[in-house]
Amino acid sequence: MSSKTFSVPNISCGHCVMTIQNEVGELAGVTRVTANKDSRMVTVEWDAPASWEQIQALLVEINYPPADAN
Repeated sequence: MSSKTFSVPNISCGHCVMTIQNEVGELAGVTRVTANKDSRMVTVEWDAPASWEQIQALLVEINYPPADAN
């Protein structure tokens, strides 16, 4: 299993948190998504077939790009 914790500066409310958790959580292979509106931090855990590149691309697509997208 892979995991990454990263900052998402666009998080401003609970709706943002739910959108990220719901959208990313629907990707095949994603096992856990937690987001915090106060810290603006997100943690994603995944197995194949999901990949960081796929997760990052989805976050950009839904307008919540990671700040440290390396």
